[in-house]
Amino acid sequence: MNTETNTDNHEEEQSRLYALIGGADKLREMVDRFYDLMELEPEFAGIRALHPTPMDGSRDKLFWFLSGWMGGPNLYIEQFGHPRLRARHLPYAIASSERDQWLRCMAWAMQDVGIAEELQQHLMQSFYQTADWMRNKPG
Repeated sequence: MNTETNTDNHEEEQSRLYALIGGADKLREMVDRFYDLMELEPEFAGIRALHPTPMDGSRDKLFWFLSGWMGGPNLYIEQFGHPRLRARHLPYAIASSERDQWLRCMAWAMQDVGIAEELQQHLMQSFYQTADWMRNKPG
């Protein structure tokens, strides 16, 4: 198996995600809806409590991160360097409940802004892997 080809295929897939989702405008809409739901819906109180008030900085950071992660401009890396996601989230208690709230909130946001079903499923698989890896507390 040629790992260079696999890496190239992964990078091509990631760059396609940015275009498939609709670029910066649609990605921003999705991220904003995600944070709106977090503030509005009681079922997301657990993850809301982990964020500062106001959440403008959190909104921007997720948008910047996802832009680069999806193959668009590397806005987060340009400002902060490597994301080091797990290290940056270690100060926050993240168990299965917080993981599941984050995933449910993101799924809802994608549905609300009209992300294609097939793309939602693909993104949720990737989001699950990352969100599960972020858990740092039992339960």
